[in-house]
Amino acid sequence: MINLEQIKDAHKNITPYVNYTPLLHSNYLSKNSNVYLKLESLQITGSFKLRGAINKLLSLNNDQKKKGVIAVSTGNHGKGVAYASKQLGIQSTIFMSNMVPNHRRKA
Repeated sequence: MINLEQIKDAHKNITPYVNYTPLLHSNYLSKNSNVYLKLESLQITGSFKLRGAINKLLSLNNDQKKKGVIAVSTGNHGKGVAYASKQLGIQSTIFMSNMVPNHRRKA
């Protein structure tokens, strides 16, 4: 189970590598309760997946970093791992199915 300290540590660690994204109240969705939207589409890679990727890569020890990382993705996770590994100087290989549309593979 993840605890509050781990969340705070992850936030501190990833902050230099990710964009701040706004949290907006949605009047339309807030009929029976308050609904807020976290605009992760404004993230560097276009999704929240970068946050997990950079946090995981930052946790690797030097031997693990030297070996590099491999990811299998249909899009956003792969983009997050590719961007994070480039920022940290870690070799990465991203595998995508040939069934993934070209526009997603090229992104």
